[in-house]
Order: sequence, then C-alpha cells, then structure tokens
Amino acid sequence: MPSFPETGPDYLPGVAPLPLDPEWWRGAVIYQIYPRSYQDSDGDGIGDLAGIAERLPHIARLGADAIWISPFFTSPMKDFGYDVSDYCDVDPMFGTLADFDRVIAVAHGLGLRVMIDLVLSHTSDRHPWFVESRASRDNPRADWYVWADPRPDGTPPNNWLSIFGGSAWQWHPGREQYYLHNFLTSQPDLNLHEPAVQDALLDVARFWLRRGVDGFRLDTINFYFADKYLRDNPSLPKELRNDSIAPGVNPYNHQLHLFSKNQPENLAFLRHFRAELVPYGAAAVGEVGDAQRGLEIMAEYTSGGDKVQMCYPFELLQPTRATAGLMAQAFDRLGRAAPDAWPCWSYSNHDTVRHVTRWGLTDAAARAYTTLLMCLRGSVCLYQGEELGLPEAELAFEDLQDPYGIAFWPEFKGRDGARTPMVWEASNQAGGFTTAKPWLPVPAGHLPLAASAQEGDGGSMLEHYRRALAFRQRHPALRIGAQSPMMAAGDMIEFLRIGGGEQVFVAANLGEGTIRAVLPLGDWRVAGQGLGVDVPAGATEVTLGPWQVCLLAKEG
Repeated sequence: MPSFPETGPDYLPGVAPLPLDPEWWRGAVIYQIYPRSYQDSDGDGIGDLAGIAERLPHIARLGADAIWISPFFTSPMKDFGYDVSDYCDVDPMFGTLADFDRVIAVAHGLGLRVMIDLVLSHTSDRHPWFVESRASRDNPRADWYVWADPRPDGTPPNNWLSIFGGSAWQWHPGREQYYLHNFLTSQPDLNLHEPAVQDALLDVARFWLRRGVDGFRLDTINFYFADKYLRDNPSLPKELRNDSIAPGVNPYNHQLHLFSKNQPENLAFLRHFRAELVPYGAAAVGEVGDAQRGLEIMAEYTSGGDKVQMCYPFELLQPTRATAGLMAQAFDRLGRAAPDAWPCWSYSNHDTVRHVTRWGLTDAAARAYTTLLMCLRGSVCLYQGEELGLPEAELAFEDLQDPYGIAFWPEFKGRDGARTPMVWEASNQAGGFTTAKPWLPVPAGHLPLAASAQEGDGGSMLEHYRRALAFRQRHPALRIGAQSPMMAAGDMIEFLRIGGGEQVFVAANLGEGTIRAVLPLGDWRVAGQGLGVDVPAGATEVTLGPWQVCLLAKEG
C-alpha cells in the first residue's frame, strides 16, 4: 500500500486545499460536469469555467462529495476537448488558468473535491509533440507516437479498427509510415512504451496537482499501451458483440481487441501514476472501455492498493436495462475477479444516451434506480442533469456537433442528445444557461424540468436525489461497508451492506408487478425517509409494489 512521505505536498503559493484524506474517494458521489453545457458566463453560447464556479452551490446542496470536469484544455475541438493540444493550459473558450483556480477555490470553500479529465492515451494532431514527431523518423520525439511501416502491398500494418469507424491507421506521406489512432484521425495515439512519454504525462499530472486538484478521471485508461509487436486482433463471434454507445452500427465491435488495448505494461505505469497522487491525497477513477472484460480489467487496475483507486465499467451504461439479474451477475463477476476491487458506478455520462430514455424509465422507475445506486458498494458518478430527470434530447441532423453522430447518422444519432445545456430556469428558451444562442439547442421539453421549477418541491426528482444522497451520507455502511452477495429473483434484488458499526438491508422491486420480500431477523428500523416503503414493527415480510424499495438499518 502507498504511504505518505514525510514532506508535505508541493502546492503552488496561494492554493488552499482541503484537508488531506487519502480515503475521501471511497464511497464518494462524484458529479460530472460537461463544461460546454453547464453555464455560460460571457454570453457566447458555450459554457465555461466561470460559469461552473457560479453554479457550484447547486452541486454542494445536492450532496455530492466531488466534481469531475470534462476536458477544458487547449484544443482544436475536433472531439470537443478530448483532442488536447496543450495539457497545461485552458482553452480560451473556457476561460483562463485564473478561472480554473477560482473553480478550485470556490469548490473547496463548499467542501467539494475537484477531479479533472486527463486524456493520456492520445493527443490532438496539433499538439507540438505530434508536430515534431511527424516531421521525421529521427527527431527527439520521433518515437513518441505509434508509428509503423506499411505492409509490402502498402496497406496498414494490421487489422486494428478505430472506434470512430474504419482503420485505426492513418498514412503520413512525410514519414512514409502509418500512425495509430484509436479514435479520430486527428487524435494520434501516444507511444507509452517510450519512457520519455510516460515522464511527460506524469509531469502533466504534477502540474495540476500543484494547482490543487484532488484527483483525475482518466479517459480510456485501458488504451494507454498497444501491443509492441502490432499483432492482428482476432475476430469476435456475433453473439459476443456489445456496444454501449452505438449498438450494431460500428464494425469496431467485430473484433476482440486483444492487442490494440488492455496490455499488461499498463499496470507498471498505473503504479507510477498512483505514486504521484499519494503526497496530495488525490484519487483517480479510470474509464475502462471494454465491452467484454470491463469488470475484470477494472478489478485488475484497482486491486492491491497500488494502482488507481477506482474505475467505472460500462455494465450499467449498456442499452439493456440493468435488471435485477444483470446487476447480480455484474457483482458476482466483480467479486470473483478481485474482492477488493473498487467500482465507480454510473447510469449516464456524456457518451451515452441518458438512462431515463435509454432504459425507457417511468418517473417511479427512475427514482427506484437512483435509490438503488446510492446503496451499491463502490463510488458513484452522476451526470449533470440526471438529478432533474432529463431525458435524451431529440436533435435534427443540422444541429449535430458530434463527429461520431454525424458519421453514423441516421442509424446512430450521436452523443449530442446527452450533451445539451443544463436547464436552470424555465422562463426562457435557453433555460438560464446563456443569454445567447446555445451551442446545442435546449429542448422545449427540458424547460419544465429546470432546477428552479423543482426547487423546494418535495415530490420533484431533484429533491428525491437530495434525499438519496443524504441517505448515503448518513450511513457509513453504504459508503465504505462490505456488501453481501446480491440475491435476484425475478424483478426483486436484495442485499446487505455492513460496515461502520451498522448494517443496511436493501430490497428493491425493479419491475411493474408486485412482489413479497422476506425481511431479515433482528432489531431493524425503517431507514431512508421518503425513499422506501413503511414496514410495521416486527414484520417478517413486506409487499413491494412496482418500483418500490425497502430500506432497513440496525447497529452491528
């Protein structure tokens, strides 16, 4: 296990960090902010860092422990910030480093930790590192990216595919070689087999840690290394194909990505990365992009206490609704892979259709899933707007900005439907997000769900989220405790959380029928006011109607 050094962390002068707590992340609720769409402060129709600082009290009142801010670094915005051209500066559309420092100061003043999104597997093709690398085969950064000679017939060196469609290799006439891009052609993959590349990326982490960040969300964490021999990926049988973003439209999922990602060399790099976090009490959550082995890879990356603290897999981000059976299977797989692995569960994010729409949830169903999420072992990521119950936005083709959506239209409508602006006020067409035309339209159907319209309404989705987060906060068993094996029978799921001197019993009906749950023996009391059903004292079983939850607690 990492230990704290005798010397303190090296913060920049004037930085006011929160008290060091190396375990702050365990069981934390992390609120994801997509900066383009959270709050516009300067009237250009695009959200920015100053706008985030303005709206942080909303997140603090929700009861979150931390925020995760999607990329705001200097970028040509071909993939909206996930194509970085300068890791250590703020893109002018989002403000300045001083604005970022203000976000840190305001967040810490509210007791919120701040995590930022680091994209370490690839850069923009406009990054100075790539500009130098592509100039020749013998310059100091010639090997900083994954370059390869063509096959004798001029075709790419192997069969690897890009997530954005087509070959993962792009020809560069200057070097007479191909470079690897797992995403857009304008996002060349870094070569982390080169020690200098690893050192440069660790320097990036140090830069932001010194500015006061409390951790990182690591984009595509399992893509950091490619097979050094560039071997072909094997094909994947049709019945095993899965895709949480665009089912059926992308041949990327016709392969088992045995060599293009998930390489064993990643473990040593993650240990080096974890060592940089230790002096600051910082944490990292990795995005594991793998439809077949996500839970097992997550277990590998988070077990042992010497790599990243947590990862979030895609099991609850799938198009198929997380039924009682599927959720129990996921936890069983995770437990068998590594009992000490620490997941970070999420239903929605900026890359997936919002879960209310994706799973076709009624209001009652959405509430049940929210309550259940707050009871699961692990940490939690909430995506902006889900606390308002926002559905996926329906956009016209001419309104799309997402290159993925444009490429696969009309079979896949892209990710913009989950990225439309946050709605704060119901009184104007832009939802209080901006005084200008927003970069993506605000759906008229979102306006009645604005934060101002739900504030103080005990029956609103916003107030339900506040109650659910407060329930998790009150019960240490839910934040840090162990979890019994999940039992699933039809639409019912039940389990115990044990830790912090207490036990919490959870039973949920994830369906439209009526079920009876047998209650555990002992001196239990009803918990979670406003979240679960009432249970008479001494009852041995309880009837759960559609989408109802039973929550009990006791000491021990």
